[in-house]
Amino acid sequence: MLTLCWILIMFVSGAEVREINLPGCSHVEPQIWYRAINGEEFVLQCALPDRDATHIYNNSLPNQHKVKWFWRQKDEETLKVIKESSNLSLQGDALWFKPVRHSASGMYMCTTWEKIPCLKIVLEVQSKKAAKCSGYATNMLYLLAGSGNSITCPGTKCYSHIKKPDIKWYKDGHLIKLRKSRPSLVMKHNEIYLNPTYDKDAGIYVCDYTLYDNTTKWTMRTTVKVEVTAKNTIHPPNILYPNGVVILEAELGKPLELECHVQFGFETVSLMRVTWKRNKEENINEKLNQETSVYPKGLKGHTLLHVATLKEVTEKDLRSNFTCFAENSVGNATAVIQLKRKQRVLFLYVLCSAISTLFAFVLCTAFIYQHWIEIVLMYRSYLVHSESSGDGKEFDAFVSYAKLDSSERDSTLISEEKFALELLPDMLENKYGYKLCILERDILPGGAYTDEVVTAIKQSRRVIIILSPAYVSGPSIFELQAAVNCALEDKRIKLVLIKFQAFQEPDTLPPAVKKALRILPVVTWKSFISAPSDKKFWKYMRYHMPVKTTKMLANCSLKGLFQRLFRL
Repeated sequence: MLTLCWILIMFVSGAEVREINLPGCSHVEPQIWYRAINGEEFVLQCALPDRDATHIYNNSLPNQHKVKWFWRQKDEETLKVIKESSNLSLQGDALWFKPVRHSASGMYMCTTWEKIPCLKIVLEVQSKKAAKCSGYATNMLYLLAGSGNSITCPGTKCYSHIKKPDIKWYKDGHLIKLRKSRPSLVMKHNEIYLNPTYDKDAGIYVCDYTLYDNTTKWTMRTTVKVEVTAKNTIHPPNILYPNGVVILEAELGKPLELECHVQFGFETVSLMRVTWKRNKEENINEKLNQETSVYPKGLKGHTLLHVATLKEVTEKDLRSNFTCFAENSVGNATAVIQLKRKQRVLFLYVLCSAISTLFAFVLCTAFIYQHWIEIVLMYRSYLVHSESSGDGKEFDAFVSYAKLDSSERDSTLISEEKFALELLPDMLENKYGYKLCILERDILPGGAYTDEVVTAIKQSRRVIIILSPAYVSGPSIFELQAAVNCALEDKRIKLVLIKFQAFQEPDTLPPAVKKALRILPVVTWKSFISAPSDKKFWKYMRYHMPVKTTKMLANCSLKGLFQRLFRL
C-alpha cells in the first residue's frame, strides 16, 4: 500500500501542493509536539523521537530524495504534499520554515524509504503574546572575534509561569557537547559562553526545551543565527602587485591586461574601492575595460584582483603611467605600471615553434606506435558501426579446441579445456560482451557432428581455433578445415588462431589447412596463471573479434589506454 502512495506522489510532483491519501498513517498517533514563535526560522526533522539523538537535521542530498513531507491544517481533513515555496525549504531530511507563520500550524507527516513508514508531528505556531514572552532575546547575534560572548536561548523568555528543564543546544544541526579540546566553550544557566570567540563559532544555533501543557509534552524550539565579526581595520589598503613602480613590456597592436592585487582589512561595512587611472586621471580612454574579482578571507578581510584590459596597445599607452588606486574608510594606496615596447625576436620565435612542432610530431608518432591497438579499439568502440547489426548471424565466434576422452587427458590438456570452456568465455562474454558458440554448451546433441559444426560456423562471425599438439594431430582438425572452407564461401567469416602450445605440423594436413596456418593471424598465449583484462593477449583478441559499439568495450579501451599512458 505504501508503494502505491509513492507512485501517486511521483505522479503529482509537478505541482506545489496536491491532495493525497496515506492509508498507512490513518491509525498512527502523533509522536512529537512542537511549539514555535511566529515570524522566526524553524526546522522539523523526519526522525523518530530519540533522547540520545546527536543531530536534529541532516542536510545531505541523498536524504532529501528519500524523505516525503505531507501536511494537514487543524481544521482540514485533506492531506497535501509539501513542496518548496517562498518560505518552505526542503534540505536533506529536514523541513525549514523561513520564517514560520501562524498558518503553518497543523499536523505534519513524513515518510522515509525503508526506515520510517509514517511519522506524525504536531506544530503549533504562537505569537509572543500568546506564549507569554517577556524580554524576548534577538534571533540574530553579531559576536566579536577574540572576545568573550554569550548566546541566550530566545525561547527561555516565554512561558515564564512554567519551570523549564535543561536546554539542549544544537549548532548547524549537531548537538553541542563540552569537549576538553575546547575549554573556552561553557554552558551555564542554559546559556552558551564563548571566551574567546572564534570565526568557526558562526552558524545556526537551535535550542530545545520541554514543557507540559495538561498531559501533552511539547518541545519549544527557537533558533539563533550567529555571525562572527572582527574589529574594523585601522590600516589603509595594501597593494600586493604592482609594488611601487613596475615596468611591463608590451607589444604594439596587441591586447594587454593590467593586474592590480590589493589586500583589504576587515570592515563591517565595506567601503573598499579599486580603479585604474591613466596619468592620475579618473576618466581614462574607452579602450580600458575594468573588472574586479573578490576573494574573501573571512575575518582577515578581502583580497581583490582588479584587471584593466587594453584592447590594443598604442604609442599613447607607451607614454602613459597607469596608476592602481585603492581606498577604504581608513585611507588609500597607489602603485604604477609603465609600459615598455617589446622587442620582437622573430628568428628565435620561429626556431622555437619549429622545434616544438617537430618534438610534438615525434612524441605523437611514438605514442601512436606504442598504443596503436588501444587507439584502434577505442576508435571502433565509439565511431565504427557495429559489425553484428543486421548480418543474420547468431554468434560472435565459434570456439574450436581439442576434445579427448577422460582416459586420454593429461594435465596440459585439462588446462587447454579450462582455457576454452572457462577463461575464454569469462573474459570475452562476461567482460567484453561477446557471444561465443561452444559446441558442447550451445548446440543440442542428436544431430550429425559434421553438420552441427558447419552450421555453427556459418552462424558465427569469427572462428577461434585453439592450436596445440593435441589439436593438429587429433580429430578436431576437421573443425579447422571446415572453418577454412566456410570462410572461402562467406567472406564475413574470419579465423583467429590462438597458439596455446608449440606444435609441429603433421605431413598429413590438407593443403588448405597448411596454407591457413601460414597466412592467418596468430595470437600467442603465454601464461595460464595470470590473465587480467589489460594484458596484450586480450587486446589482440578484441582487435580480431567483431566490432561492437558498446559502452562496456569503450570503457575498457579507455581504461587500458590511460593505464599505459600513466606508466610512461
